[in-house]
Amino acid sequence: MDVSQMLCHCHLVLQIPIRKIEIPEINPFFKAIGILTKKEMQIFNNGIPRNMPTFQKLIVNFECNFDEGRKNLLKTLDEYWKVYQKHNLPSSHRLFGEMKEKDWGFLEYKHLDHHLKQFNV
Repeated sequence: MDVSQMLCHCHLVLQIPIRKIEIPEINPFFKAIGILTKKEMQIFNNGIPRNMPTFQKLIVNFECNFDEGRKNLLKTLDEYWKVYQKHNLPSSHRLFGEMKEKDWGFLEYKHLDHHLKQFNV
């Protein structure tokens, strides 16, 4: 993944809490791991684990334009903020289980921080 693809990937991930992308149900074993991972990240303030699996819909393995990716990510961040302000975020996530507003904010922040640091942008 290059920096342009990362911007597109982050744009796609942010579409989950604003209900523009729905990810499929997963195996209960993997969901249990996801819930434990969420708790571990919150307790220890850890980042996204390295090489954490990605849902197929969120994998970006095609050519992307940096400026378009940046524009789309910023637009989706604005949409996320509006949904957050209306207290309309989903109450659950397929991988991380039950979600409160603070959980969405924490995990979305950690995800963006992980990738922005990964590419030093």
